[in-house]
Amino acid sequence: MQPMVMRRCTCALQRCHEWHAGDPSHSAVRENQAQGPSRCRHVGRVPALSRHTRSGSVGATPRENMNLCWSEIKRKSHNIRARLEALNDHSGKLQLSLQEVLDWLAQKDEELSEHLPLGGDITSVQQQKELHATFMEEVKAKGPYIYSVLESAQAFLSQHPFEEAEDTLPDNKADVSPRRRVHNISRFVWKQANVTSELWEKLTARCIDRHKHIERTLERLLELKGAMEQLAVTLNQGETVRDAWEPVGDLFIDSLQEHIEATKLFKEELSPLKEGLKQVNDLAHQLAISDVHLSTENARSLEQLNTRWKQLQGTLEERLKQLQDAHRDFGPGSQHFLSTSVQVPWERAISPNKVPYYINHQAQTTCWDHPKMTELYQTLADLNNIKFSAYRTAMKLKKVQKTLRLDLLTLTTASDVFREHDLHQTEQQMDIVDIIQCLTTLYERLEEERGILVNVPLCVDMCLNWLLNVFDSGRNGKIRALSFKAGIACMCNAEVNDKYKYLFAQVSNANKLCDQRHLSLLLHDAIQIPRQLGEVAAFGGSNIEPSVRSCFRFANGKPTIEVSHFLEWTSLEPQSLVWLPVLHRITIAESVKHQAKCSVCKQCPIKGFRYRSLKQFNVDICQTCFLTGRGTKANKLHYPIMEYYTPTTSGENMRDFAKTLKNKFRSKQYFSKHPQRGYLPVQSLLESNAIET
Repeated sequence: MQPMVMRRCTCALQRCHEWHAGDPSHSAVRENQAQGPSRCRHVGRVPALSRHTRSGSVGATPRENMNLCWSEIKRKSHNIRARLEALNDHSGKLQLSLQEVLDWLAQKDEELSEHLPLGGDITSVQQQKELHATFMEEVKAKGPYIYSVLESAQAFLSQHPFEEAEDTLPDNKADVSPRRRVHNISRFVWKQANVTSELWEKLTARCIDRHKHIERTLERLLELKGAMEQLAVTLNQGETVRDAWEPVGDLFIDSLQEHIEATKLFKEELSPLKEGLKQVNDLAHQLAISDVHLSTENARSLEQLNTRWKQLQGTLEERLKQLQDAHRDFGPGSQHFLSTSVQVPWERAISPNKVPYYINHQAQTTCWDHPKMTELYQTLADLNNIKFSAYRTAMKLKKVQKTLRLDLLTLTTASDVFREHDLHQTEQQMDIVDIIQCLTTLYERLEEERGILVNVPLCVDMCLNWLLNVFDSGRNGKIRALSFKAGIACMCNAEVNDKYKYLFAQVSNANKLCDQRHLSLLLHDAIQIPRQLGEVAAFGGSNIEPSVRSCFRFANGKPTIEVSHFLEWTSLEPQSLVWLPVLHRITIAESVKHQAKCSVCKQCPIKGFRYRSLKQFNVDICQTCFLTGRGTKANKLHYPIMEYYTPTTSGENMRDFAKTLKNKFRSKQYFSKHPQRGYLPVQSLLESNAIET
């Protein structure tokens, strides 16, 4: 404690001796004397003097009065010193306690930080949970002591308050007053108490957060463990099923579809496995976000689960693809069974768009046409000596019809098969597999109904070849359903009017009306049949607009036509379709015998068509002589001739006799001016505006 310098000053009003601590200047004393007792200024706290000191003992000398004053001051000074020493002792103990608590809190905070991060397996987290529980018990046990220290600090501060603003300490610490010293001690205690309280709250909050974090982590790890165990069981079951699969090559063709369905069902059953694996990966991701990294064992197990799932999924997809490819290539709707349609040295191959082509290993050549189709086209060349294009085309189509065995197919059977294969939409596209499936059903039904043996692979392959030549010469691998049905309907065995009705029904709407666009589609497909044989020029060319316009003349200006209008037009055998009724007549005539002799080749009886001259009596010509143009000078083909494809009746004989008698009196010039056509010519495209096709 600093020594107190005692000075005396005399107050003019009270006229007593007062002693003060500090070192007031003489100027301050003089100022106090001048200002009087109301403005007296002194440095430090002045101890109150007793009444006896101020007034002195009655009758005492000045020296005695001074001694009394000095004794009082010494007593007061001793009391102040005692109180300051007691204050220093109490505050020192309190500061030591606060510092001890601060050091302990810092140590525990550091220990808590050392416990991070949490382990990545259940065992480690449980150990850390137990360790943290012990840590929390220790912190909890320290709590009452910390609260008592803080309460002591609060009590000390309530007894010794201080100003909020911190006074600037003087340069000479020896000159600090007792009051200033008490304030400084209180301020230091207050700071220590505040820091202690903040650290305590932070530590307890961290302990609670750590406890919640450990509980949440343990819960997720337990969930992760359970999910991984379940996934492992499911994967084991899936791998067991996979290992029991037979190689696709060892399966029966008839069982391929069953295996495909079973594999698809197995794939659906594995869907929960995929979701479970996603859940496990999400849990691992959530743990990583919360700074919990899986242990090496758990990470390896999770990686193995993902790897096994990818392998199982890949094997499953590959198995399904192999089964589907095998079913496509070898199943009922495949082209594998068509490989028997060719013989050595030929081999049937398939292009990427499923279009078949044929390899001659002997000649080392390839071609789009089936070997039998090539032979057929070569025989068709023998019919080129027929002079009349409609008959030449019909004769060629008749050979194609018989080769494809379509002359045995009825229109009813064909329409039923089309309906079974859902060929309803006009512009529906059919690929090669669709065509093969439909043709296979068609020929199997034909074999069943006719009770005959049909080489189904050969007929299917040949018919497919012909359809592609007619409607897909570019081998794109697709044709319209309308084209497919039109081709089969034109070549099947049915009355020509029934064919016309069926074809019209394919392009008519729900009200059984047809507009120009849909009629154009039908006629375009129909004209492709003679076009493929190189005969399209005689039937008006590939442009079908004149034919459409010719047909719509029967509609009386309406935008649509009915089936009656169409049948009325086709009954006139329009130029673009004249080959179809001729084909029908050839089919009927080929089994007919006429009791007459050919005037050219002397064949008797005449088989097939019979041509009777309406210019000369008793002149008949067989179909071979007539169609090839063979005749004599007496039998000119430019004269009127009547064609018969059925045996003649007596009425027809009388009618022809009358016509022949009448023509006897007509000149050659008459017949030149009045030529007779057996078909309805269509107008040229240049005669009117173009229509929508």
